[in-house]
Amino acid sequence: METTPMDTASGSTASGSTAIARAAARRPRWAACAAWAAGLWSLLYGGLGLWWALGGRGFPFGEGDVPDARYESLLGHATAAGTAPVVAALGAVGSVLALVMARVRLRGPLRVVVSALSWAAAFVLVVLVPDQRVLMALAYAPIALVGLPWGWPPVDYFEAALPWPVLNLLICLVGGVLWAAAALAFQRRTGGRCEGCGRSRGGAPSWTSPASAARWGRRAAYVAFVIPLFYAVVRWAWVLEIPLLFSVEELRWLHESGMVWAGAGLATLAVLGGVLTLGLAQRWGEVWPRWVIGLAGRPVPLVFPVAFASVVTVALASAGATAVRVTDWTDPADWLASPMAYWPVWAVALGVATAGYRLRRRGRCGRCGLL
Repeated sequence: METTPMDTASGSTASGSTAIARAAARRPRWAACAAWAAGLWSLLYGGLGLWWALGGRGFPFGEGDVPDARYESLLGHATAAGTAPVVAALGAVGSVLALVMARVRLRGPLRVVVSALSWAAAFVLVVLVPDQRVLMALAYAPIALVGLPWGWPPVDYFEAALPWPVLNLLICLVGGVLWAAAALAFQRRTGGRCEGCGRSRGGAPSWTSPASAARWGRRAAYVAFVIPLFYAVVRWAWVLEIPLLFSVEELRWLHESGMVWAGAGLATLAVLGGVLTLGLAQRWGEVWPRWVIGLAGRPVPLVFPVAFASVVTVALASAGATAVRVTDWTDPADWLASPMAYWPVWAVALGVATAGYRLRRRGRCGRCGLL
């Protein structure tokens, strides 16, 4: 039977239920604020929808989006007149739903319905509404930063990679993350679990044990390492003027415009990201290796790799959903030879590897005391 630090200090033994109850009284700040933050986001974005519905400028989907990107977006055919009122209504509903999640402890079928709606909101805003431009903006940022002193690439990063429609996608993605946090906190609170770690007095499932998480997390990390290598091979083949999956004319245009080097930069970042993914299953992902000056031998903070890998996973999820929409799955030649077609698997593998890494290293909960 587990005991809390408070019980240990007083010399008494508490049951698992007492540990969870005391953990609930000391709610993590993120769990206490998650539903309120999601509700505020919904209210503000619903207000934007009302503005667009009334004829305000800046509608970022469909008719207001970049023409070349419309076919890739789930809302590529949206109009302000038809879609903006729906956005306003969903924002209002979302703010009310978040208020219920924050103030009411639901049970039974109502709890299931509210939980399902909140997770659905998170999925739509993280995976379906954004597209691959979120991943491109994230990937091009270090390239633009490194090339800034030399004036390369010869385009304005913010104008090319972060116009208003893409910024709007980032805003939607942030809203989805807030809704995911709200859903997780609500599910734990109403299910009698510690909101900090998710453990319950009945014990954790065997697959969440450190040994089990190490096994399935390692396999997922290897998959997430291999997939970006295909993307990198294709992009570097173009640098070497090998028309792999590309016509000679298109390849010539890439070299004449200089965009082939941007692709090479993305390929290099993809390989680097794949190598870093292995750290989620290797010793050097837990303890800084000797070549890291000033940190060698010290433990790697758990939050650092988890946060970094989670951001990439979220961006990959939206890009993977775009790949699912634009790939011709009836033609094996189209999806077998397309690096983008494997991005959904990459996103899932990286997310699973990240979860395995966290479960393997999380240790005893500082709030409920459970291990």
